[in-house]
Amino acid sequence: MTLSRKIAIDLGTSNSLVFEVGRGLVLQEPTVVAVSLDDNRVLAVGTQAQRMLGRTPANIQASRPLRDGVIADYHITEVLLSYFIQRACGRFRFLRPQIMLSVPAGVTSVESRAVLDAALGAGAGKAYLLPEPLAAALGAGIPVEQASGNMIFNSGGGTTEIAIISLGGVVVSESARLAGDRLDEAIASYVRRKYELVIGEQAAERLKIDIGSAAPLEKRLTSEVKGRDSLTGLPRTVEVSSEEITEAIKDVLEGMVLAVHRVLEKTPPELASDVIDKGIVLSGGTSLLRNLDLFLTKTIGVPAHVAGDPIYCVVRGIAQALEDFESYHRFVVKK
Repeated sequence: MTLSRKIAIDLGTSNSLVFEVGRGLVLQEPTVVAVSLDDNRVLAVGTQAQRMLGRTPANIQASRPLRDGVIADYHITEVLLSYFIQRACGRFRFLRPQIMLSVPAGVTSVESRAVLDAALGAGAGKAYLLPEPLAAALGAGIPVEQASGNMIFNSGGGTTEIAIISLGGVVVSESARLAGDRLDEAIASYVRRKYELVIGEQAAERLKIDIGSAAPLEKRLTSEVKGRDSLTGLPRTVEVSSEEITEAIKDVLEGMVLAVHRVLEKTPPELASDVIDKGIVLSGGTSLLRNLDLFLTKTIGVPAHVAGDPIYCVVRGIAQALEDFESYHRFVVKK
């Protein structure tokens, strides 16, 4: 490892975080890029581009370059990473920093190579990849080096990564394409079916954040949502309750539970016993859904608890692995 700047990037399907070793969090923005279809020119990145989602004319496309945790648009991903590096390094970008990113545990070698190539093309001097469950466990403060089983449930926008960590590595894992985006889709679909109202992904996400819960709340919450009447085409507003959101998302949550069961079924008995004793650690933005920990505890029968600052677990873990590279280099993919 050289003395160049070290940048950790949690490149998420919905949101991305950038952390510089020795400096801290330097950026947290939506993983969105707006492009002019006339000349393929990038018009906006991050927060500015997100404001354009669902509001662009025909010649402008605002989109997310990652789908289900992997690259769907290589060129746009490279543009996004270049923007992140520029924001993190500023006028010192010419030094070409070392970049480490997380990837879902089940990605193929082709998908991994695409991320590495995009990072190098964006201006990285060296590029490394760390399995996302390991990064989340490190960032959550789990003692991953011990000969003991720890279960991490990291749920972001595109994927939920569930893994058993022991002796510094991933023993068993599953990447389920059931996470925040699927919850939003389920909410939008429910509102359309029940109220014949078409709402956008940002409106659905706002309902999830404002009144969403994995289990019924003691105090009922409500929120108004605006959309387009599917019959008349006119704007309309309806009031939605927290009970309705719980009903809307139940199938997605049950899919997450099945994924946890599949991981436990493949877990060696000794490590499974450790998990029963220690419980499941939840990280990622979706872990902030009200009562998700209680829902998982009740349905799986294993205590679940949310890590401190769950949104930042992955990027903190990447930074830790980048700073203490020798301890984790055997789990790192590099180019």
